[in-house]
Parts: sequence; structure tokens; C-alpha cells
Amino acid sequence: MNRTLIKNVKIINEGEIITGDILIEDQLIAEVGTIDNVPTNTQIIDGLGKYVMPGVIDDQVHFREPGLTHKANIGTESKAAVAGGITSFIEMPNTVPQATTQALLQDKFDIAANTSYANYSFMFGGTNDNLEELLKTDPHKVAAIKLFLGSSTGNMLVDDEKVLEKIFSSTKMLIAVHCEDETTIKDNLASAKTMYGDNIPMDFHPKIRSEEACYISSSKAVALAQKTGARLHVFHLSTARETVLFRNDIPLEEKKITAEVCVHHLWFDDSFYKEKGTFIKWNPAIKTKEDKKGLWKALLTDKIDVIATDHAPHTLEEKSQIYTKAPSGGPLVQHGLLAMLEATHHGILSLEKLVEKMCHNPAILFQIEKRGYIRKGYYADLVLVDLESPQTISKEGLLYKCGWSPFEGTTFNSEITHTFVNGKLVYNHGKFDDDNRGMQLTFTRPS
Repeated sequence: MNRTLIKNVKIINEGEIITGDILIEDQLIAEVGTIDNVPTNTQIIDGLGKYVMPGVIDDQVHFREPGLTHKANIGTESKAAVAGGITSFIEMPNTVPQATTQALLQDKFDIAANTSYANYSFMFGGTNDNLEELLKTDPHKVAAIKLFLGSSTGNMLVDDEKVLEKIFSSTKMLIAVHCEDETTIKDNLASAKTMYGDNIPMDFHPKIRSEEACYISSSKAVALAQKTGARLHVFHLSTARETVLFRNDIPLEEKKITAEVCVHHLWFDDSFYKEKGTFIKWNPAIKTKEDKKGLWKALLTDKIDVIATDHAPHTLEEKSQIYTKAPSGGPLVQHGLLAMLEATHHGILSLEKLVEKMCHNPAILFQIEKRGYIRKGYYADLVLVDLESPQTISKEGLLYKCGWSPFEGTTFNSEITHTFVNGKLVYNHGKFDDDNRGMQLTFTRPS
């Protein structure tokens, strides 16, 4: 049996912070508290001055494999994720080919089993014509069904309203949606092209992919879920207006309609476009300071349930193109937790609330088995953090295959020092256990 004891550490878990110890035996947490009788042959890590939290569960990433591996792959991006304190990820279906059949979805599981540093699951991609395949999805193995209600990376737009209602009515699985109204976006883009041609100024991005485009689509999705009783999760809210669609008067376990916000919509606003340009071009777009303020308010009052990254790398060459050619998306898994820890330094977000939104709530929302908490008998997915170890992000320290980050030049006050995945110390002060592989996530749901 392999044993590790983390001693004298401040444990952030289930709404409180306590000082204590954590004993790991093989893959699992064996004991939490004050541990005096240490078994022989136990590796001891002194956590004095540090905090430990459950590993982050990132419910929305694009690791680009298969088919887009010039940008990223599951191996490189999961390694960056582990360095960033993410121990489990859920990856999106818009790869090449798209994961819109059970066989193609299984191919992604097979790749991850061989190359992923972190624990993993994937979403099945819904289209206008694959309902039969969609209904074969195993709820114990697959995180959710993903639907693009506005086109994004790849061509997976579900725009047939009859098909959409059929999907919502037919599956008991969680349906995760990207909400932007395609007609509104096309009209706005055509107007901008009339003025500027293809060289549209970057600050037009939130005018093209506008508040109205987001609200039209997200409000329709919520109304359809209410009509059909579907379990709906709305990805990456970007506007204050959308937050009125969600409730905070019942526990997360009882919600059938939930929402997520991403790190970049909490960190950046439209004032950053002048400096960052296409390197902060995301879909949905980063919007106004007032929108950012509204998103924070909704997060802190529990109308928004989860913080994720929507990590979506492209090459430096691709992102350096003019507006109409530069793809949307950017790399975030290595620095998403650090960015949110910065919010705790500024008194915006408590450590307890951060852990709730990045660790506990994804586990609850997706019904992930034995993860997301520091509990006896749970998998030992743990992250040690030094809150007083400033670092400035530079290109040299990046682990993303794409080799750039929107946070280059940013100084964070915290450092992630250790990451355990299933009881194995996979990341230790910049060094990796390159032999360890994550596990496939499982879900405690009715068949």
C-alpha cells in the first residue's frame, strides 16, 4: 500500500477552513483530521503555511484531439491542467471528426486512457440528425449531451426547432448548451463588414456577438427546458441580463436548470480589447464592465453555479490574423485557478466559495462519483496552494502546446505547489510524474 500524509495544512472544504492532516492510502483519502499515529513507510509532506483544496473539476474544455492536434492534444493540455490544479476535466465534442457517434466518442476515451494526466470524461455532440445515436449515450460513463445553439468552433449548430424539442423531450441526461442566436450574429456581422470589410476592429466583437444574441438564445433554451422538464446547463454566461433567467432559492441538488461562468468573463472586460486584441476573442464575447459586475454578483448569490475555463487553444499564427479570420478561444487551464485565487486576494471571492464553485458544484451538478470533496473514501484528488508566492506569467513557463497565454505578463500572488490525482503526486513544484494516468470519471445516475 502506498501512503502519503499531508500534515499541518489548512483544509478548504465544505464551507469551512480547518487546520489538520490528510492521510492518503493508494487512490483514496483514508483519514482527515489530526493524525498522530503515522503508519510506517508513509511519505510525509509538510503543508505548514499552505492550503489544500479538492482538485478542480473543469466542466468545459476543448483539448482538440483528434484532428486538431496542431493546436493541442489531450496529453499536453491535461498536463497543463494538472499544473493548474485541475484534476478532472470534461471535454467537448467539436473535434475532427466530431464526437457525434458512439464509436467516435469511444475513440476519445481510448486516447485519454493512454495519455491523460488528469481524470476525464467527454460530452456527446448533438446535431440536427443524430437523435438515434444520442439516445444510446451511457449516463454512467458520459458527462452530458452538448448542443451548440449558436455556431462556434466546428459545424455543430442545432437550428431545427423540432429536433431541438425532440432532444430535450427524449433524454434524461444533462444537456449542456452554448447559447448565441445565429441570425442576430449574422446580421450584426454583415453590418460590421459593410463598414470595415474583413478588418473589423476587435472591440466590435461584443457588438457582433451581442448581449441580445446571447439573451435570445439562452432564454429560449431555458423556456424549452421548463416546457419539457429537461435537465439543462447553460455554459459560459457573458451578460448580466442573462442571469435573471436562473434561480438561487433552492439547493443546487434540486435545480433542473443551472448556469456556468468562465474565468475570462470574470477577469477581462471590453476595455482589454485595445491591449489584447484577438488574443481575448472568445465566443461568447467578453462584454462590458457592467456585465462583468453582474456576472460576479450572480456567482456570489448562487444564480451561477459553476466556474469553468472553456480552455480552447489555437496557434499563435491563427490568433494573429485579422478579426474575421482569427478563431475564437484561448488557453486557460494552467492559470484559471490562479486567476480566481487572485479574486480572493482582492476580497471579491472567499476561498470557501471558490472551492464550492470549482470543485463541489461540478461534482454535484454532473453527479460525479467520489470526487469534488475532501472526504474519507473519496478519490485523493488534492491541490496544495501557497497563497504568498508571487509569480509573473511568462512564455517560458507555459505548458500549452500553442505556446501562448492571455495572462502573459500578469503577476499572480499564489502558486500551485502540489497536485495529487487519485492519490498519486503527479505535480510537485514544476516536476511531473509522467508515468501516471488519470481515470475515467463515472457518474452516479439512474439508468
